[in-house]
Amino acid sequence: MMTAVRAEDETVALSRASAWIAGAVEDAVIDLGRMIALDTSFPPGQGYGDFAMLMETMTRPLGFEAERIDVPEELWRVPNGPADGVRANLIATRGSGKPVCGLYFHVDTVPAAPGWTTDPLAMTRDGERLSGLGAADMKGCIAAVLLALRAAKACNIELAYDPMLLFCTDEEGGLYPGIRYLAEQGRLGGHIVNFNGSAEARIWAGCFGLFNLLVRVRGQAVHAGEGNRQGSGLNAIEGALPLLNALAALKARVASRVSALPPPPGKPALAAQLNIATIDGGTAGGQVPALLELTLNRRYMPEEAFDEALAEIDHTVRRAVASVPGLTVETVLTGHLAPTSDPAGPHWPRWQAAVGMGFGYAPEDFRRWGAASCSDFGWVQRATGRQEVLLGGLGRPDRNVHAPGEYTTISDIISLASAVLAYLAADFRPELNPDLPQS
Repeated sequence: MMTAVRAEDETVALSRASAWIAGAVEDAVIDLGRMIALDTSFPPGQGYGDFAMLMETMTRPLGFEAERIDVPEELWRVPNGPADGVRANLIATRGSGKPVCGLYFHVDTVPAAPGWTTDPLAMTRDGERLSGLGAADMKGCIAAVLLALRAAKACNIELAYDPMLLFCTDEEGGLYPGIRYLAEQGRLGGHIVNFNGSAEARIWAGCFGLFNLLVRVRGQAVHAGEGNRQGSGLNAIEGALPLLNALAALKARVASRVSALPPPPGKPALAAQLNIATIDGGTAGGQVPALLELTLNRRYMPEEAFDEALAEIDHTVRRAVASVPGLTVETVLTGHLAPTSDPAGPHWPRWQAAVGMGFGYAPEDFRRWGAASCSDFGWVQRATGRQEVLLGGLGRPDRNVHAPGEYTTISDIISLASAVLAYLAADFRPELNPDLPQS
């Protein structure tokens, strides 16, 4: 009888708090607009310090004490590489002696791609659609979590956990992600909810690794009018054509490798990938180009070894360039995310129940799948020895993540805030809480 009464009280309290969230969502919309207005795109990642200050301002009224931790430059600096500016991470805590639950956000976005019809750094609103760079991935998640914490305070919801807010740098292919550094420094406590995920009914099965390799092909500059004379100049772009052909052939071989990681429902098997992500060369029509730069993006399966995947590309590049006399080449690793192995653990059933309550999913709606997209939590698993990582977020297939017109919706922000509040609440499904003694 007492269990039934408690369950009823829990439902009433959380329903009241969810209503409060819906009524206060405009504050989250304002927060999101302020976050989008700060350019934290990587590369180069120059806006991290300003964003850390904004997060300190937003979390202080909720009783959090913030500590800024910069990743040492010697860990991430690559000569002539893509990163620039301090790598400012922020940990916000408020300790009461309860178990800690980390709430992780990466603060960087990809650069705005060509094709935006509005200013990507100025949030636009169309009905309940909120558009802007990072709206879904993942500044909207920060707005939702702050809204949940405000609701807990306003509605006097007792929490089962002390939240640890982790605002971290360089997830978008960065060479030394901030969460990796924090993990290696022993700064993480408790289990962690990673908001770099989906608003769908998903149970995370892990993901691929990623690395970015900068390839510099060097020739010799000369006046363009002299470029067709024997022994005069060496066109780096034209000389790199055998390299481009070799990379195209390698791309096909790489794509034939299929992972055992379960794919999203209705999608084909997950395969390894190699892509030319950027290409740059030449200065003017009057000069034979002396330099061509390529960034190669390799997404490697958990079944593959990083060292072998890197060596395969390096061998292909050097062999192709060597076929053109006079050209030289160098390769530089400019980003690496380790694969995330199976992140299952004892907190997942309760997190799944909270997501189901927030978004209206039934238990049978949930499916388990992985992704060829990547996460910086492979480094966390390696540094801490803890495999479990909970995953949620605002991603959906139609939200244009990493593309022009990226957006989230007000209803999804409300749903995510309600899910987070339920998970943190002491009275929500205590029988599923592995941090409480079970009778």
